[in-house]
Amino acid sequence: MCGLVGFLRRASSDDLEAHVLRMADRLYHRGPNDRGAWADSSVGVAFGFRRLSIVDLSPAGHQPMSSACGRYVLVFNGEIYNHTALRTELAAAGLVRPWRGHSDTETLLEAFTKWGIRASLVRAVGMFALAVWDKVERCLTLARDRFGEKPLYYGWVGIGAERALVFGSELKALRTYPGFSNPISRDALALYMQRCYVPAPYSIYERVFKLSPGCLLTFHPVDLQTETVSIETYWSLAEVAHRGLADPIRDVHEALSALESTVHDAVALQRVADVPLGAFLSGGVDSSLVVALMQAQSTRPVQTFTVGFEEAGFDESTYASAVAKHLGTEHHLVWTTSAEARAVIPCLPDLYDEPFADSSQIPTYLVCKAAREHVTVALTGDAGDEMFGGYNRYIWGSRISRWFNRFPPAGARFAAELIHLLSIQSWNSLGEVCASNNGVARLGEKAYKLAERLQHVGEPSAFYRSLVTEWSDWRNLVIGAGWVPTVLEDSNLVRGIHAIEHRMMIWDALTYLPDDILAKVDRAAMGVSLETRVPLLDHRIAELAWRLPLSAKIRNGQSKWALRQILGRYVPSELIERPKSGFSIPLGDWLRGPLRDWATSLLEDSRIEKHGYLNAKLVQETWKQHLSFNRDWTSRIWTVLMFEAWLEANS
Repeated sequence: MCGLVGFLRRASSDDLEAHVLRMADRLYHRGPNDRGAWADSSVGVAFGFRRLSIVDLSPAGHQPMSSACGRYVLVFNGEIYNHTALRTELAAAGLVRPWRGHSDTETLLEAFTKWGIRASLVRAVGMFALAVWDKVERCLTLARDRFGEKPLYYGWVGIGAERALVFGSELKALRTYPGFSNPISRDALALYMQRCYVPAPYSIYERVFKLSPGCLLTFHPVDLQTETVSIETYWSLAEVAHRGLADPIRDVHEALSALESTVHDAVALQRVADVPLGAFLSGGVDSSLVVALMQAQSTRPVQTFTVGFEEAGFDESTYASAVAKHLGTEHHLVWTTSAEARAVIPCLPDLYDEPFADSSQIPTYLVCKAAREHVTVALTGDAGDEMFGGYNRYIWGSRISRWFNRFPPAGARFAAELIHLLSIQSWNSLGEVCASNNGVARLGEKAYKLAERLQHVGEPSAFYRSLVTEWSDWRNLVIGAGWVPTVLEDSNLVRGIHAIEHRMMIWDALTYLPDDILAKVDRAAMGVSLETRVPLLDHRIAELAWRLPLSAKIRNGQSKWALRQILGRYVPSELIERPKSGFSIPLGDWLRGPLRDWATSLLEDSRIEKHGYLNAKLVQETWKQHLSFNRDWTSRIWTVLMFEAWLEANS
């Protein structure tokens, strides 16, 4: 795994390599093993690179790399898992020149020469972000993998004759470009406050964007005056979903056999590395399946990693340890205290590089840091939820929607009004004595959240947005923010898809997966120079998953049914079957306790008013409600704190 940077500006006699190397060195953590630069001052283009050596550790893997014919120059962050097969295909197509090394970077370059960039990426199985300069066409191409495992930002700095197109793996590299002064985008800030992350194609800065997954961007120097880029999609998950639903596999035994074979092959491809390799193991379905297949393919114990917490209600390490013992892995349990977890918080603004408020970022960083002491590559179980119906909202959200769809929309709104007749505290008191005296924790919070969802029953996209929105009153929160569209407003993505579970899975895979889950893991892992790989995001698995009927994903109220059937061949069900829970920490209690002084200082009226981005009165009221236990506003408060901490670190 690596870090790439670059820019394109007017032809210049300046030392372009020196500029781009300074940008690249801000990404040292992504690539501590090597650095490189290439520039053409006659055009004004420069590439920089930091390398974490994974495949072909020799100097033959050095980047930027030129194709043997001299036409293309490439900087490439990621892994092409089938690059050996691509070499065989190139040989069959007539490539006879000797290879300089065995890196996938060289394979890509020769593929570009033979088939072109787009056709080569369609053939590739892997994760990547890359930049290519075509000396013949005098054209820059940026590309990102199908699901967005690897990050890629691009945007504009300066105006007039000083205007430049800059790009890179992280925003901190773009900020290093001379003259970077792009203001914060209030529209993007409003999206962040809603989602807890900034969704693509936006970034926290004006005129800077994320390249969306599965896309190619092309740019010619003559377009510098107009800031015009051309973006095309070379692979679309929405199209895959529509094709799969139109051509389902109806035989469940055939489906399970095909799925196991495809996941097995994906794991085998992603086990290839010239450095030590291991896996994260939470003890859940997805990570346990990945580890089970890794161990089945290995002649020695696989190294597995789990983080444990001292708070019993948040520690699931015993489940992971039980699975590891059954499979016979070399298991590493990283026991973490609350104080050690909280000590990560000051690092978050630099680590995540733009406001990011998924609090599982903290345990994710801790397990990455622990794994890096033993391995350089770790496989994860991410994406099983989005591909196979794993989130709880797919089950209870669809139940709510279907039940209330039996009635006129006014009926759902009336039910919401009835819920609000009781205060949250009254609902909480009722919860303490109901359910056969076993109690229902914080029933008031649950009831009020339900009331908010009921406002949108009958409108699937609005209903889903209500499920994933934190600050629903963002217009009142972010001063001067306007509405900007995201993929959730594109009705064409789900037209003709009737099951709300499938709609939610598409929306999650296009937004929450790349912009939250994958971004979280990438930044945490690369912050300690660890490469992570996601076997369940092999695009062939996704294409197969969308051919499975919904009953093979969610059955009798149980999620990920197909994956559970396969996992059951390796791990007893009693080690896996338990209620789903996230990678969580007791953040709400910390904010009322050991983090209270830190949070209070960041949320001071004078500080927020001075910055001028947020409604200080609304923030203070929310903070007071949280401190008084009247409401559990953990996520809302965390979004504000992560923005204010980021702002303090980058102002």
